[in-house]
Amino acid sequence: MKSIQVGQLKTDFSAILKSIQDNGTKYIIEYGKKHKKVAMIIPYDKHLEKSEERKFGLLENKGSFTIKNDFAMSSEELLDL
Repeated sequence: MKSIQVGQLKTDFSAILKSIQDNGTKYIIEYGKKHKKVAMIIPYDKHLEKSEERKFGLLENKGSFTIKNDFAMSSEELLDL
């Protein structure tokens, strides 16, 4: 994984995208004088778009819940105000 400053990213954007596409390189984008890490560019993976159902782990198939269509709760009730 490589780190890159915002200025260099702007300058070499096309080359960086090509590197990501061809080699699967991952980049951490740093910002400012202190090189604060703010984002990451990773190769596209079509499997990341699919949201799979989350499993309960140890409690899988041991419980369930249903929210009825007429369920309503105000923000005050939720926060118990």
